[in-house]
Amino acid sequence: MIAIKLLKDLTNLFGSLTILFLQSIYWTIHGIRTGRFGMKNLMEQMSRIGVDSFPMVALTGFSTGAVLVVQIGYQFAQLGAQRYVGGVVSMAMARELAPILTSIVVAGRIGSSIAAELGTMKITEQIDALETMATDPVDYLVVPRFWGCTFMLVILTVFTNVVGMIGGSIIAVHQIGLTLATFSDSILQSLKIQDIVGGLLKSMVFGGLIGTIGCYKGFTTEGGAEGVGKSTTGAVVLAIMFILAVNYFLTVGINNFNMAYLQ
Repeated sequence: MIAIKLLKDLTNLFGSLTILFLQSIYWTIHGIRTGRFGMKNLMEQMSRIGVDSFPMVALTGFSTGAVLVVQIGYQFAQLGAQRYVGGVVSMAMARELAPILTSIVVAGRIGSSIAAELGTMKITEQIDALETMATDPVDYLVVPRFWGCTFMLVILTVFTNVVGMIGGSIIAVHQIGLTLATFSDSILQSLKIQDIVGGLLKSMVFGGLIGTIGCYKGFTTEGGAEGVGKSTTGAVVLAIMFILAVNYFLTVGINNFNMAYLQ
């Protein structure tokens, strides 16, 4: 019985998230075709999601790049392979760590915020008021948050990669004993454009997940202030779980595509 109930809940969750995603795409296309796309709301969400997240993302990227060089550099130095440190670190950052860590940071900061904001609107009947005024809540509330998360997570991931390489280069030069030229040449020789594009594709998908899940948890909030708290926590936990699970399938798909068409 427990397994059946869990399967039913998962099916309902996947179905609800898929419907909300498709509604977002529909209202996006409708807004563009009719010239009513809420660009102002989108810009506000992009500023809130992206610009305000730069300090946290900068710290995450810098520390990750630095720690990677510390962990890898000494091991490679013992094997006489110091010249590969920059390439290994850059590939790890571009392919996996930058999109994953940036998404988790944004999920904790923005996913919870979206769920709390929309959850408060739900229990105070502001969303019902929008429907009364013939304004679709998905069009007005979800679309700008969905695309704001999707677009800005790509930009934040690029920023994480850059800051991570800066942090890694500083540690490589001053602690591992590499020259900046050696570290930079290793990156240029090892890092390929498909590594960067694959990581950015992941970040785009993760951004869409964060926006969709945050809005879904906000729309389904019940039970007053306690319900808002549960929705906020649930949005973060669910977003991180989806990010980690979907990352595996994206990694396999991207690797298979690269091996089939780009080798």
